[in-house]
Amino acid sequence: MSTITLLSSLTSSLSSLSFSSQISHKPNTLSFARPNSLSLSTRTPPRPLTVLATVASPQEVETADLKKYVKSRLPGGFAAQTIIGTGRRKCAIARVVLQEGTGKLIINYRDAKEYLQGNPLWLQYVKVPLVALGYESNYDVFVKAHGGGLSGQAQAISLGIARALLKVSEDHRVPLRREGLLTRDSRVVERKKVGLKKARKAPQFSKR
Repeated sequence: MSTITLLSSLTSSLSSLSFSSQISHKPNTLSFARPNSLSLSTRTPPRPLTVLATVASPQEVETADLKKYVKSRLPGGFAAQTIIGTGRRKCAIARVVLQEGTGKLIINYRDAKEYLQGNPLWLQYVKVPLVALGYESNYDVFVKAHGGGLSGQAQAISLGIARALLKVSEDHRVPLRREGLLTRDSRVVERKKVGLKKARKAPQFSKR
């Protein structure tokens, strides 16, 4: 009798208990609360606007001015002029135009002293035909030169000026010929030979 009453009291006590725990449908998984994520913006900050301005050097400005000046003095280009002469030396070729002026000398749209790097010998080559006739301050000289080096170009310009002076007057032939300014210098570098180091230099000979 006592056992029956004990069991009934236990069942009644168990039924009175209420389980408030929540059982998840996925017992094998653990659910963690997601922490407040730090908002890291991937947007790159705006780059500062950079403006690239190229400033022309004084030499470029002077060259541009001389180019405009030459084109204004030579309408139609070099080929359209009347007092023109062509000179050659080694691999250099110079086309020379003479115009009445004050003695300016422009080579490839640059001042002659700047173009020839201030070398007194090369400048002397260029001025010899005009000095021989006393015209160093009576004509402006415009030159287009290419090929070879500066030394060859200077001598080619000298021959071109001398030939252009013949178109001014045929009377200039005698004094220019007397100074040897109308002779084309045909000397060029001798070619290298097979078996030699240079044109004539041979390798050192060893008897033993």
